[in-house]
Amino acid sequence: MPERLRFRQLDEQSILQTLTRLRDRIVERFPDSGLARVSDELVDIATETHDRVVFLSRPHWPIRLAAVAGIALLVTILLAIVLTIRVPTRIDGLSDLFQATDAAINELVVLGAIVFFLLTLETRLKRRRALAALHQLRSVAHVVDMHQLTKDPERLALPHHDTKSSPERRMSPTELGRYLDYCSELLALTSKIAALHVQRFDDPVVLAAVNDVETLTTGLSAKVWQKIAVLERLTRAPH
Repeated sequence: MPERLRFRQLDEQSILQTLTRLRDRIVERFPDSGLARVSDELVDIATETHDRVVFLSRPHWPIRLAAVAGIALLVTILLAIVLTIRVPTRIDGLSDLFQATDAAINELVVLGAIVFFLLTLETRLKRRRALAALHQLRSVAHVVDMHQLTKDPERLALPHHDTKSSPERRMSPTELGRYLDYCSELLALTSKIAALHVQRFDDPVVLAAVNDVETLTTGLSAKVWQKIAVLERLTRAPH
């Protein structure tokens, strides 16, 4: 990446390195946790994103050449119709003219529809691939949220009586704080991976999907930080 653009756009490799380092931190501190497996899955998705972003940013020449050929054929047919039309002077000749014109218009409509299909095919193919990836990222964000769902900092300070179905809570305040912080970082990086899909692919549908992922991760991260704030308040309170 040119130095002058270094801070103007996201760098895929930097995101992958940051995510890999985060995965290693989670594995080192919580080696057998589900969050470690989620982070490893997100690293795989980030690795796949590189090839996908390249696909989205490059022109698909076979489709574009087919579209150009279709347009050239359409123009050729239109010119042929204009050059071959002879305006008749008799009534029966006018009837033949109308029939020929109607048939030519039908052919032009069909050919125009084919050309339109080819012109939009590249965008639709790229859009479908990007939306599938964003759906994966949306699911990962919800999985991260599920892992922090039962991490309640208030139960560290308040007396409680667990039932047989209560989740196990063996983390110390320090471990719980690190766990929640890792969840927030995973959500932030999920959002950054999503943003890569529109960095070099200007499509309003994909952009709207990316904004949805960013809104989702921001909302989920806000819940995590509420728990972190409660935890900090409890640990700082005099005993």
